[in-house]
Amino acid sequence: MTPRQQVKKYIDAQREPKRSDMKELHDVISALRPRCKLWFFDGKDEKGRTVSNPSIGYGTQEMKYTSGKSREFYQVGLSANTSGISVYILGLKDKKHLAQKYGKTLGKATVTGYCIRFKRLEDIDLRVLEDAICDGFGPPS
Repeated sequence: MTPRQQVKKYIDAQREPKRSDMKELHDVISALRPRCKLWFFDGKDEKGRTVSNPSIGYGTQEMKYTSGKSREFYQVGLSANTSGISVYILGLKDKKHLAQKYGKTLGKATVTGYCIRFKRLEDIDLRVLEDAICDGFGPPS
């Protein structure tokens, strides 16, 4: 199954209203960077154990670990969780940036180092979220 097919299956499996919100966010992110790499991570490690919620990824970057190893990973992620939706902005250098720049204007959301969590899309200002996502992608390539 291609990443595009996996993403569609994942979004379609969500209950309403989360399904519609996830679809809209996927469309918004895809429009912001139409040619970026699309990922789907099923949340399982190499041994098949669940280590996180499944997530959709957009873009590509090299993640460097303290061990000296590195790997390719997405810049922006989208995931359903038990209380709503999480948007991961992984392409940032400063983990205080999201909260400082967007925390007060985003709306009813929890903003941590690299994650913006909210219950419903209607609870946040989508334009502000788009700005945060664009920050995660960096300058257009």
